[in-house]
Amino acid sequence: MLCRRSSIQCSHGSVPVYLNVYDLTCINGYAYWLGLGAYHSGVQVHGVEYAFGGHEHSTTGIFEGEPKQCDGFTFRKSILMGWTDVSPGGVRRLMEELAQKYRGNTYNLITKNCNHFSNDVCIKLTGNPIPSWINRLARLGLLCNCIIPENLNSTKVCLH
Repeated sequence: MLCRRSSIQCSHGSVPVYLNVYDLTCINGYAYWLGLGAYHSGVQVHGVEYAFGGHEHSTTGIFEGEPKQCDGFTFRKSILMGWTDVSPGGVRRLMEELAQKYRGNTYNLITKNCNHFSNDVCIKLTGNPIPSWINRLARLGLLCNCIIPENLNSTKVCLH
């Protein structure tokens, strides 16, 4: 089996795991080429996309949907993260396990966002972390968290 990038480990499995990346703003059209941008991401496995978003309740912020169709965001690209042998039921159990960590009222744009969730899922399913450019803005924000307006730190998504 060949890998497209040296940063992706060739993991053994029969089911592909994709990272679906979305633009949060139209400025990404320019910022992407500079290695910056604000992105939403979800993990696609077994034909379902799993993502994380914030809301006011202490229940899970993990939601599932149609791959590449996350409402409110513009799809940018899909990245093959690796392969897994985790069954659909095993993925469901993983989401239930992560539900305690990723509650809707714990969402934070800088410290616990959708990209942190996607990274955790990709590592658990394939052993590979997401590409660093996807969450670069959050890492930069961590350095200057004191100047980021509070309302941006608690961005909410509508869960259908």
